[in-house]
Amino acid sequence: MHGSQYKVLNRSINIFSGFGQTTKSSFRFPGHNTNKMSSPSKATTIPHVVKEEVIASGKWLKLEKTTYVDPVGTTRIWETTKRTTRQTGAADGVGIIALLKRTLHKDCVVMVKQFRPPMDCCTLEFPAGLIDEGESAETAALRELKEETGYKGEVVGVTPVTCLDPGLSNCTTQIVMVNINGDDMENTDPTQQLGELEFVDVLLIPLDEFQKKIDDLMKKEKIVVDSKVYIYGMGMSQAFFKPNELRVLKQ
Repeated sequence: MHGSQYKVLNRSINIFSGFGQTTKSSFRFPGHNTNKMSSPSKATTIPHVVKEEVIASGKWLKLEKTTYVDPVGTTRIWETTKRTTRQTGAADGVGIIALLKRTLHKDCVVMVKQFRPPMDCCTLEFPAGLIDEGESAETAALRELKEETGYKGEVVGVTPVTCLDPGLSNCTTQIVMVNINGDDMENTDPTQQLGELEFVDVLLIPLDEFQKKIDDLMKKEKIVVDSKVYIYGMGMSQAFFKPNELRVLKQ
């Protein structure tokens, strides 16, 4: 690896190793005005939820009618979906960014491909799953990684609790960074531990070609990529090849 690429890779790793840490400085786009923009109507109150009423409930999900007060004091209705499996004081689940490291091989991101009925097609995702009662995010991540991919890894970073689709649901997740030693005997021929109704394919995508390989896969197959996956790919592409250029800001 060239020296310049090595520096970029180190910088990207340092960024992800700082999950959950706070710094005194914050990134600011050049020329970006950080002052708050005023809304058309002046806010007069703090928005808040008044009540939640269950409309329908199933084994895994429920639909609620949420009554809330908006910033100008108007009472409104929102339709909200929630998981029925949330544990007290925890995120709903974890997503795992697992990096497979092997001697004389490129570092690869461990991905999963599976059919998702709501999408009516296969999706490309990070390994993921729900947090069980009494589990930490780290424990859940290592368990789900082993079950879905067969790999055993080591946690190197965890994000705070983050939302997934806040306009639809209150579902939350924590992203867990995991390193996998591919030279360990137990990781040279990993065996999945899937449930009876789980059908998951494991894909290894080179880190330095992540976005390109995903784009190629989307052209070849009917597959939808999880937005978190594609954003990660864009970030890796930026870090590896154009660290001083922000293409998304170009006019």
